[in-house]
Amino acid sequence: MIQLEQTFMNFLLHHQEKHNRTYHFLVLMDAVVSAAKHIQHYYLTGALRGNLGLAGDVNVQGEDVMRMDQIAQEITIQYLKASERVIHAVSEESEGIIPINPDGRYFFYFDPLDGSSNIPHGLPIGFLFGIAKRNLEGPEDGHLRAGKDYIAAGMFVIPTGMFTLGLRGAGTWQFHIDETMNFVKPTRMNLPDEAKTWELSFNESNRYTYSERVQKWIMENESKYAFRYLGALAGDFHRVLANGGMFMYPAIVNHPNPKKNRPEGKLRLMYEGAVVAFMCREAGGTAVNEEGTPILDIQPAKHHQRTALYVGSKKLVEDIARVLRNTG
Repeated sequence: MIQLEQTFMNFLLHHQEKHNRTYHFLVLMDAVVSAAKHIQHYYLTGALRGNLGLAGDVNVQGEDVMRMDQIAQEITIQYLKASERVIHAVSEESEGIIPINPDGRYFFYFDPLDGSSNIPHGLPIGFLFGIAKRNLEGPEDGHLRAGKDYIAAGMFVIPTGMFTLGLRGAGTWQFHIDETMNFVKPTRMNLPDEAKTWELSFNESNRYTYSERVQKWIMENESKYAFRYLGALAGDFHRVLANGGMFMYPAIVNHPNPKKNRPEGKLRLMYEGAVVAFMCREAGGTAVNEEGTPILDIQPAKHHQRTALYVGSKKLVEDIARVLRNTG
């Protein structure tokens, strides 16, 4: 007898019905999944089409733009517009807020292509996104939402065909793409309690640019765990979610070239830090910034606000958070 796996859209339909919610979110997620599939297609055929090189531009972050960055951005915006469910979008690739549909119900925060340095080598990249509701009962009070106010956050690891989605109060779920290009087999993710599988993930080349207390913590703890680092947040967090441990992107405060210091951190809060922090919380973990403040509690002051990030198993994150909060 043929065994067919439950599809993502069927899973989400039942989720909305179970919680007595509208289908607006379903329409939006159909657009997001369609965008991710198209981005994966362009990435898989990128070498043949000449899409894996630099575009010749610099984005709002001051970083060189890859041709795939532009393609991923364009695809995502087109699908968001077609969904008619998004009022504003915030993207790593756009300096300003992107107006989509004045009657839309949701804000959409996204990094259409995380880990651009992996592109020329055909290594995994990510598509990260967070979703928040607009104010539906009165005048809109702004587009900036703290991570705790998101209703969902997710990531695609491209081109592996892995999709992870955190739903507020309903867990973090992982899906695999099948031969029909459907995401199937919902699996609830929970960070393992057993420390024997835990991993540490951070940029080893930056070790001596971190604060002295972070360097000391690393020196005292790194031998207890395996070390893995891919160089793309989505891919590195994907491993932590499965194996436990912690991904770290500390503030850079001791760089030999002071101009390269990042005391506020380097990752973007709304579409990187808060996204993985949300998924992590729904999987039983937590995340903090350089001051030991929970990432999800931070109210952004600007849409490209940066942050340091420590995310993963509660025990590890809370341990380093105590060190970060001890400023004496």
